[in-house]
Order: sequence, then structure tokens, then C-alpha cells
Amino acid sequence: MGPSLAASVAVLLCVPRLAAQQRAITDSDLFAFHWVASPQIAPDGRQAAYVLVTVNAKHDGYDTSLWLVATDGVSPPRRITSGPHDGAPRWSPDGSTLAFLRPTDGHTQLYLLSLTGGEAQQLTDLPKGAGPAAWSPDGKTIAFTSTTAPEDLAKSDKKDEPKSDVRVITEAEFRADDEGYVDPGERGHIWTVPAVMPGDQPAKARQVTSGAFDENAPQWSRDGARIYFASDRVPESYYYPPDNNVYAVPAGGGTLDTVVDIDGPVFGPALAPDGKAVAFRGWVNPRATRSYNQSDLFVWRDRQVKNLTADYDFDMGGAVLGDQAPPRGGEGSSPNVWTADGRAVIVATTEHGRSNLVRFDAQTGAREPLTTGDHAVLAYTATPDARTFALTIGDPVHLPDVYVLDASTKRLRQLTHVNDSLFAKLQVVTPEDFWYPSFDGRKIETWILKPVGFTPGKKYPLILDIHGGPHTAYGYIFFHEMQWMAAKGYVVLYPNPRGSTTYGQEFGNIIQYKYPGDDYRDLMIAVDSLIRRGYVDSTKLGVTGGSGGGLLTDWAVGHTHRFAAAVSQRDVADWLGFWYTADFTLFRPSWFRSTPFRDPQEFLARSPVRYADSVTTPIMFILGEEDLRAPPNQGGEAMFRALKYLRKTTVMVRFPGESHELSRSGKPLHRVERLQHILNWFDKYLQGKPITRYDVR
Repeated sequence: MGPSLAASVAVLLCVPRLAAQQRAITDSDLFAFHWVASPQIAPDGRQAAYVLVTVNAKHDGYDTSLWLVATDGVSPPRRITSGPHDGAPRWSPDGSTLAFLRPTDGHTQLYLLSLTGGEAQQLTDLPKGAGPAAWSPDGKTIAFTSTTAPEDLAKSDKKDEPKSDVRVITEAEFRADDEGYVDPGERGHIWTVPAVMPGDQPAKARQVTSGAFDENAPQWSRDGARIYFASDRVPESYYYPPDNNVYAVPAGGGTLDTVVDIDGPVFGPALAPDGKAVAFRGWVNPRATRSYNQSDLFVWRDRQVKNLTADYDFDMGGAVLGDQAPPRGGEGSSPNVWTADGRAVIVATTEHGRSNLVRFDAQTGAREPLTTGDHAVLAYTATPDARTFALTIGDPVHLPDVYVLDASTKRLRQLTHVNDSLFAKLQVVTPEDFWYPSFDGRKIETWILKPVGFTPGKKYPLILDIHGGPHTAYGYIFFHEMQWMAAKGYVVLYPNPRGSTTYGQEFGNIIQYKYPGDDYRDLMIAVDSLIRRGYVDSTKLGVTGGSGGGLLTDWAVGHTHRFAAAVSQRDVADWLGFWYTADFTLFRPSWFRSTPFRDPQEFLARSPVRYADSVTTPIMFILGEEDLRAPPNQGGEAMFRALKYLRKTTVMVRFPGESHELSRSGKPLHRVERLQHILNWFDKYLQGKPITRYDVR
């Protein structure tokens, strides 16, 4: 059951006193959070499968299991697999069987579960594992991707001999954050396997594609004769603007045909009911390289491409930044969905921090919202006739749950309440949304969280929380970090400065070659706008942010003395070092006009460490030691060493084994300890609490 009506009203009105049965949220409430992921609607629309993610008993990882819930909204959800790491459920066309992934001997393999009863049976047994299932229309075959190569299948007489651990690296992108070193010889190819219960032995899978390039997201033609997929088939493609195509291959293997070819990337391709058109998200590469390219919705038919959203200047796809995406659970499918008559395409779009489903006419681009509201649609799937959708939806005061949508009536019904028992005990704060004019008159959107128990007339310390990216956006989604700051007595301010997504192409790209710069000015004007409201103590200002937000935190304390405390997380401080060490390269002039070895001055001028001499703010650096996206040595470590040389007040907190995903999918223990360090630092320097842990010993 959900919270009482009185409790809901209290949350909405931000009442100054806690309800008797409620308490403020804490850092360790994260251990009790439940997350839903990968909503999969049954073909008949009567049930939805989903992944439930929970923190394991030792609080050092996450468990996942598969659940079913009826779409009538009456029957409670029921667990159908034991876990502890099951995921990626996919329905058979007749709705009688679920294919899913389960780790087995170090690799994920496909399993089949009959919904009429019995235990799940292992379907594949490939040395490099299998990806999510794509069922053929007749339900007799499953297509999937695997990096298994012929030599992996061959028996070797030398298997007992020691293998070299030396890496021979020939490509620039040789590491990936949260994954480690990339093997350039491993390519994801399409395989098929008979979709029958295998019994005691896994079934024999057959490789359909091969070669030097990856194939992604296989889907079948309506007659089952061909398999469609997306692929970037350019060697070392990081030298060039993004450009992948849609291809088709006979289901039994053979020659590839190019189906969609534009000068740009293709995301989420979906075959029309008549098989003669493809809908997809993406963009046509502009003549001049941009830092940010906003996706549009296209339809490819008769070798001609039509942009359905040329006059709709918002993002295709749901992209609202929070810290509670399902950790290790996968978001599931969020495809472009054709209506049964082929006259429209349904897709999630994101406007001003809100994500909703919208139906677009496939000829004219005329649009009609199917969902509305201050929330974020995170993932969704549809029945074959596109009349019923299973969605995961979250908002600023609720973690996401599973919903069902009737596309004809637009009726939305909540099916799960996985966190209601916990949140009924908590006082969470509804953010206040406001717009303000920046230095050039441009309107900027921001949100405010007032402290729990807010009292008019009292002045509070402020924390400015800056998002990363830079091309992403805050919005209507739950943010545990900010809720806990509000619970600890802080006003939290979180703007979407220029460069953020969900406000149009020009707004997102305007910071190209000027990052950081004018976006910093937007942030400071946000602080000024809030101070004028009268309830912020201007002597107790704090600033924090992660990734690109860490960069702007470093930049802020090097350009103003207004902040009394700062916490920089997973930051970029030295652009020259970042260019050489990050897991992705910047060979194309999208963020910088040149390279650090040809024009180091541009990189130096925009590097926060260059301004370490000016820093007077006590600053903490939070780093993941396995972060390959913003490697510590060029970020917080560089800033820390510079500031220590200058005898400034600083501390570095390092998390072993954690990647750039520390705040979102790191170990639960580490995620909670991270929150504790952040608030300890602000409590020490903004509220004068006697915390000695960070003093030099």
C-alpha cells in the first residue's frame, strides 16, 4: 500500500513539521531501496515482467530477480526466479515462455522459463556468454549477440599451458570505464539457437554473422526470413563523425544488405509493420562539428529519409539525470514503436527535465502526447499492436515503479509499489521549479529543495549541486543525494545551465569551445537569484558536483571566494592530462579546436588546476580509483597535490575498485560512505560541527 493521503499532502506542501509517523531520509536508507528495471509487456498485454534490484545482505553489491505482475492492477506481483543475478526478460510470441540472462561459470547465458511450471533451463553454453534474446515471429528461434569466436569453441591441447598476460594495444580506445581493458579481437556477432526447452544439455547455437565489426540489437523481419541490426562498420571510427547503419542478413547467414544509410548515427531502429520502412532516432552530421547533437526522429522509406521532428526542438529518448537508475539491473528496452497500422511512431521525448511518451504521425510529424506530467519515463515496451505499454516511471519524490499505459485512452495505471512501505515512513521534499534570466537574458531553469522542516524567516546554508555531462540535464526524478542534503538542513540548488540537454539544439551546443565558461556564470546567477529570496545565509555557501560538475566545482572555487566549502567528485581538472588518459578520445574538434601538443594554451586556459593559486575554499575530492572516464591523476589528485603544495585546506577521499559510476552503481557501502563524507565536509565548514577526521594528523 502507498502512503496515506495526509502523508502525500504533507509531502506536496512541504509542511514545516514532520508528520508524527515520518522521519527525515538518511544516507543508509539506500540499503533498503528497491529498483525496478527492464519492464516487458506480455504479447497479450495482460502481464508485465520486470527485474527487481535489491541491495544484498552484505551491502557490497546488488541482487536481481525476475517478477511478474498482472496489468489489471489488482493482483500483487510475484517472484518467478530465484536470482541472485537474473535479468533481461523477453517474452516468447505466444506468451508462454520467458527467455532471460543468468550468469553461469563467469558468463551470462540464456535460460528459458516456462510459465506453465517447472524450473528454468539453460539454453546456451557459449564460452563468452550470450546477450538478451530476440524471438523469431514463430517463436521457434532466438537471435542474440555473443563475442564468442570460433577459436573459443575449438578444443585446445594446450589449455594447461600458461597464457601470456601481455597486452598488445593498437587502437586508441583500449579501455572503457566500468569495464576495463577492451579486447579489439572480441566482436559481438549475431547467433541463433532453437527456442525449445533443452532438457539436460544446452542447445547448440549457430553463428550468423562474422568479421571485424560489432552487430547490435538484432530484430527479426515479420516473416522470420531476415535479421536486422545496427552496426558501425568503419575501422577506428573515432577518427570520424559518428555514422552507423542498419543492415539485414538472412536468418541462416549470408550476404549483408544495407537497409538504412545516413551520414550520422542510428539509434533504436524499428521495422514498420509492412517491412518497408524503418523508424529510428539520430541525427545527420552537420558540416561544422558540434559538441552536442540533439537526436531527431526519422523514418526511412524507399531509400529516402524524413525527419519527423525537424520543428520539435527537444530530445528524442528519456535522458533525465538522477542517482537512482537501477544499479546493475539494466534499463531494458526503450524502442521506437510503430502503431499496428504503420501510421505513427511512439517514442519517449524529454522536454525541460520531463520525459514522456509521444506519438508522431509517420508522414507529417504531427505529435500527440500519450503521457504527461512532472516525471520521467525511464524504459518501456509495447504489445505487438502498440495498444498497451509497460513503463517504468519515477518522479522527484518516488523511486520508479512499473506502470501500464492504454495508448488509446491514455490511461496510466501503477502496477508496483516496491518502495511504498519505506517511503511511508519518510519525509521527502518536493522541489520547487523556477526560471531566471542569466547575464545575456537567456532563461535558465533550476530547482530548489528546501530543508525538511523549513521555517520561513530563518536563514539556511546552501549547497549548489552541479550536474556533469556537460550535455545532460537535471529534472523530475528522485535524487537521494539531494534529498539527504535537505534532510540535513541545507537548501539545495540544482540548475540546468547552458549546455544542458532538453532545451533544444542551440542551448545544448552553445558552450562549445567555452566549457567551462558562461555556464559557470549561469550557476552563479542562480545562487544570486536564490539569495534574494531571503532564506539563504550568504556566508554559508557550498558547492559540489560530479564529473563535469566536478570540473565546474573546481572552476568555481578558482574564480570566486564566495563558497565556504566545496566537494569535487570524479572531476576533470587538467584538460591536457584528460585528453591523454580518458577512456574515450577527443580526436575530432568537438570540445577543443586543436590538440594539447599543438595548442596547449587552450587546454591550460580551461583547466581548473591552472587557477589553484586563487583557491581559498576548503575542498574535498572524491575519486574512484578505477575511474577511466575521469582518471584521478588528472582530476582530484592533480588538484589535491597542487593545493597541498600551496598549503591550502584540502582532503582527498579515494574509493578502491570504483569506476566513474561510483554514485550510481558503486558498491552500496561505498555509495553510503560517499554521502557521509560529502555531508561531513559541509557540516564542518558550513555549520561549524567539530569534525576532526579530515584534519592533518
